[in-house]
Amino acid sequence: MSAPAFSLCVYCGSRPGTDPAYMEVAREVGRWIAAHGGQLVYGGGHNGLMGAVADATLQAGGRVVGIIPQALVDKEWAHRGCTELHVVDTMHDRKRMMAERADAFLALPGGIGTLEELFEVWTWRQLGYHDKPIGLLNTAGYYQGLMDFMGTTITQGFLGDWQMGLVRMADTPQALLPELVQAAGLAPASRLENI
Repeated sequence: MSAPAFSLCVYCGSRPGTDPAYMEVAREVGRWIAAHGGQLVYGGGHNGLMGAVADATLQAGGRVVGIIPQALVDKEWAHRGCTELHVVDTMHDRKRMMAERADAFLALPGGIGTLEELFEVWTWRQLGYHDKPIGLLNTAGYYQGLMDFMGTTITQGFLGDWQMGLVRMADTPQALLPELVQAAGLAPASRLENI
């Protein structure tokens, strides 16, 4: 099997959420990754949006790298169909390995775990620990309130515009995913339509 064109780390909920659009966008992201020769890197679960993005990637012929702590395997939350399933000791090990295996990061709708992972890679980016692009998929306006609040952190002097500029946001996978792959340096603008 040839090396993937890119590795996209996706953070998302282990629940489906109340709006069917959330599950559908997870499936769209998985299909897009596979159709463009990419690899999904994610938290290794089989529930909710996590399971949907992994299943869609696999069903479309893509590679899936799941990384999950033993404690969650013990709860029978692991997706046993992953191309690679790495069982690690701690959540810190999980997040480190996910970041190392990724060329770019994408947050779909999710809860506090998704938000924590998003804010961690965003913090690491502003501190210069990595230079990988970060995207926020604003499905059905899910992240609009958060981004409005982040604007408050700028007006109150806790964040600069340049820090906000480190995260790209769009409403659809088609608008965001090619931009993330290009920003990762894996496809020049002239080749975007080919990935």
